[in-house]
Amino acid sequence: MTLEVAHFFDESSSTLTYVATDTSVGSCAIIDPVLDLDYASGTLSTESADAIIGFIESRELHLECILETHIHADHLSSAPYIKAKLGGDIAIGAHITAVQKTFGTIFNEGNSFKRDGSQFDWILSDGDAFSVGALKCEAFHVPGHTPACMAYRIDDALFVGDTLFMPDAGTARCDFPGGDAKALYESCQRLLALPEETRVFVCHDYQPGGRALQFVATIADHRRHNIHVGGDIPLEQFVGMREIRDATLDMPTLILPSLQVNMRAGHLPPLDEQGRLFLKVPVNAFGGADLASLASIE
Repeated sequence: MTLEVAHFFDESSSTLTYVATDTSVGSCAIIDPVLDLDYASGTLSTESADAIIGFIESRELHLECILETHIHADHLSSAPYIKAKLGGDIAIGAHITAVQKTFGTIFNEGNSFKRDGSQFDWILSDGDAFSVGALKCEAFHVPGHTPACMAYRIDDALFVGDTLFMPDAGTARCDFPGGDAKALYESCQRLLALPEETRVFVCHDYQPGGRALQFVATIADHRRHNIHVGGDIPLEQFVGMREIRDATLDMPTLILPSLQVNMRAGHLPPLDEQGRLFLKVPVNAFGGADLASLASIE
């Protein structure tokens, strides 16, 4: 095999970034890179991205593309920063426009924010074939966690974003705007129909029970052992489980800055007249008390 997969783990967001390389020609793709943010101080930094850049440069690899599996709600993307250093097209799924329309409204973005996916270099639709070096690749639209989620198969490796977690953790939440538990179940079953030796690389591992980091299992492992969609778990049971479980989950710490940046393909919002960068906090955009009643409090 000429495919080599290297992983990079961001402990603060439990995010896994991958570099998938065709070692026969030295071409590679990055999947889901992280931009570091200290939310308490409002400080952006590039340690995670620089580690990936160093890895690629030290091996004299050619970066062909940066694949985003979806608009992440728990970390910012460093795709534009990496592209400026190494090149490579930034890619995402065609349903990004639905996400941009939703969050463009939530964040009260004006007409300057385009909702047509044009911030990305490359828009992929379900079934699109592409290559990394000589490695054959395929794009899968897997809605549910968000309406625009994608999985990417590169040779025998499947990068699933948040559609599947490790078998002992199950699947991702479906309560963000546009999420749909029924759609997620169907997406998971579609992926589980792939050849059983396919290796599944997850975007997050929260290390349930305090176990060591894990990030890859086979389709066969998920068919037999995934606690949410493995075995013969029916649709109705899955949807009921997700609705109950999702109602107990807190919003990700970085959801507000992440969505504003990631819907722009990782580009930061425009600077103000003094050259300063601000991110918005839309109050009660994801639930909470009635704003009219709060406004009356003196």
